[in-house]
Amino acid sequence: MTPAEDLLLAAKRCEIDDLLHLATICELVGDISHFIHVLQKERGASNIYLASRGERFADRRQEHVQDSRSMEQAMRQRLDVLGKSGGRLATSARLLSRIAHVWHGLDRLDELRHEIETLHILPDEATVLFNRLISGLLSVVFDAADTARDPDITLSLVAIFHLMQGKELAGQERACGAAGFTATGFDEAHRQLLQQLIEAQQRCFDTFLEFATPQARQYWEQEMPSRTLAGIHQLREMACRSDPLTEPASSLGETWYELATRRIDAIKEVEDYLNRELATLCQEKVVATRDAIANPAKLYAELATGNPSTACQQLVELFDGNASQELGELTAHIMDSPLNRSLIDLMRAQASRLQGISDDLENTRKALRERKLVERAKGLIMASQQMTEEEAYRFLRKSSMDQGKSMSELATTILGLSDILQKQI
Repeated sequence: MTPAEDLLLAAKRCEIDDLLHLATICELVGDISHFIHVLQKERGASNIYLASRGERFADRRQEHVQDSRSMEQAMRQRLDVLGKSGGRLATSARLLSRIAHVWHGLDRLDELRHEIETLHILPDEATVLFNRLISGLLSVVFDAADTARDPDITLSLVAIFHLMQGKELAGQERACGAAGFTATGFDEAHRQLLQQLIEAQQRCFDTFLEFATPQARQYWEQEMPSRTLAGIHQLREMACRSDPLTEPASSLGETWYELATRRIDAIKEVEDYLNRELATLCQEKVVATRDAIANPAKLYAELATGNPSTACQQLVELFDGNASQELGELTAHIMDSPLNRSLIDLMRAQASRLQGISDDLENTRKALRERKLVERAKGLIMASQQMTEEEAYRFLRKSSMDQGKSMSELATTILGLSDILQKQI
């Protein structure tokens, strides 16, 4: 083999190593998904237990505690391995810091459970502590998406992150509603909180649907239980009104909890589907790269890719330089609240730290929006100019340098000329 082929072969082997490590990170995302789900159930049952002063959900709460403890051991093992993987793809100072905070939260769980068991903590205070742990776990998922190098895997992780974030907000809504319906009703502060949680969920789910595959979007539509959603909507309207509750509070609390749980369980089914999609994607990437290594002709073809054609270069001369159209409106609007909305005054202390996560997410969304523009423009050039994917990418890169534009700006301009290009297909 030539030195160039040797270098490309070495690069492919490094790519496989990175993909295998990334597959391990994706497995961790699945474990975090399961652990958050059982914690959310424990949090909701604990709120009813506390709001009823121990008269309701005592046995169910204990069942959820046992489930959480079982998943907690698996989480500790996963996080311990990840924390020791210094210098690898998904390991960074920020991620190690996230793991440290999650570990501290896990160490505090038994103390929190004892305070709940003995009724020495208020529902809002217990919710805050559960929220902090869950937000730390979601931060690990965010960092996994933020550090992934493969664009397809990154998109999949971002879709999962937004779905998990929306589901967590749904869990906080369940906890808030359970406490309000089980106790004496909702004061103005809790009504506002409930409304904020509803709006924030919708933003998360809209963004999830933007980045999800068509198959995942279809699965989402199939899994959402229409009768359950109608019941939740009715109870939401009841909670957000200032009128007194017309039914016994305890009965409404359990009805709300059951309906909210059915909805969250349905969201979890979609979450599991996304995790299976991600696992399959990782495996396909590994197989494709190994196939390239085993096929010298493919390596040679990748090195021998020619320069962009003259016809496409002439097309650049038509550009007027006014690339202004923005795509992906949903990604242009970052959530205007932290990952966890403050629960009255008690949760506001978290705002600064969680705002940092939102800032990181804004940067990731911007990068992904630009990447989608480039991919669409590349596909258009490939179809209209009979170029390979590599040729189209090289053309875009060279043209952006020649014109002093970013790749995304040039891609937007090309997409604006799509009618002209499509006539050549």
